[in-house]
Amino acid sequence: MRIDATDRRLIKATQSGLPLVPAPYAEIATGLGLDEAEVMTRLQAMQDSGVIRRIAVAPNHYALGMAANGMTVWDVKNATALDLGAQIGALDFVSHCYLRPRALPDWPYNLFAMVHGKTRAEIRALLGDALRSDDILYSTRILKKTGLRLGKG
Repeated sequence: MRIDATDRRLIKATQSGLPLVPAPYAEIATGLGLDEAEVMTRLQAMQDSGVIRRIAVAPNHYALGMAANGMTVWDVKNATALDLGAQIGALDFVSHCYLRPRALPDWPYNLFAMVHGKTRAEIRALLGDALRSDDILYSTRILKKTGLRLGKG
C-alpha cells in the first residue's frame, strides 16, 4: 500500500498518541477536515496492509504504581507455544505475550510475557505454581515508548 498525503497527515496527527477524549477519532477527524468514518477506514486500511502494525495503549506502568515489571520467559514445545501463549496473553496481569526464536545454546526461551505488579513478590504470587516462569527479568528503568514517526516531507 502506498500512503497518500491524507494518510501522511493522519499518521502525523496520531504519532504522539490519540487524544484522551471520549471520541478520539472524531477529534482527529475534525482537526484534519475529515469525517470520523474516513479516519477509522484509513487507519484500518493502513493496519491491514502493514503500514501500521497496531494501535494500542502504551501506559507508563511506574506512574500507575506498578514498580515491579517482569519479563517472564519459558522454554516450551513449539507445537504448544501458540495455544499456551494465547492463554497467558489473556490473563489480566499480562500486558503482552509473544513468541521469539530461541538463540541456542545461550538463550533457550521462546515464549515471553510481560507481567506488572507493585512488587516482585506480587509478580511471583500472580504467576503462582501453575505459571511458574523459567526466569523473570525485572525492569530497572522505563524505556521511551514511541510509535511510527514520519519525518518532514
